[in-house]
Amino acid sequence: MTAAQALRRLREGNQRFLRGQARFPTVRKEILAQLAVEQRPFATILGCSDSRVPPELLFDASFGELFVVRIAGNVLSPEISGSLQYAGVHLQTPLFLVLGHEGCGAVAAALEELHHGVRHHSRIAKLLKSITPALRDMDPRLPPRTLLARAVEANVRWTMKQILQSPEGKARIAEGRVKLVGAIYNLKSGRVRLLR
Repeated sequence: MTAAQALRRLREGNQRFLRGQARFPTVRKEILAQLAVEQRPFATILGCSDSRVPPELLFDASFGELFVVRIAGNVLSPEISGSLQYAGVHLQTPLFLVLGHEGCGAVAAALEELHHGVRHHSRIAKLLKSITPALRDMDPRLPPRTLLARAVEANVRWTMKQILQSPEGKARIAEGRVKLVGAIYNLKSGRVRLLR
């Protein structure tokens, strides 16, 4: 499957989800038996661990179709990078999608820390340091909802930039077999908007 075909499948799945026509699986034993032997996901998704944003449901994907890596704020860390590298090298997924969502609490917390000096527990603060570089150019005078929406998008783009700057990311993109895409999920509508 090509990256373009994989992206089309994600978009079609989100459309089924929006129409209330999701085909989310009735598990058949033969499918589980096949997947026990090997997995062949068509896309890798790095998304936020927010409980309201489950990629398999949003894209109406069945068992084994998506390789999903989730972490608060959809940030990149050595562990996340290792998981993405595994997907690229061993699973050879043609499409990598960084999925942010509106109202992301991790991005909101990073804005609070950056602009208002709010302090967080040590491990949360460490996570927020991964988001802060994406927010440096954000104007704190913007209306709060606008600021957060722009910050969420900036954070997705920041994560994508880090992936693209890695030696593996550069190599895979240069080969032309892998595509990296960013998207934002709207909590109220259920729509996934691709970033341009």
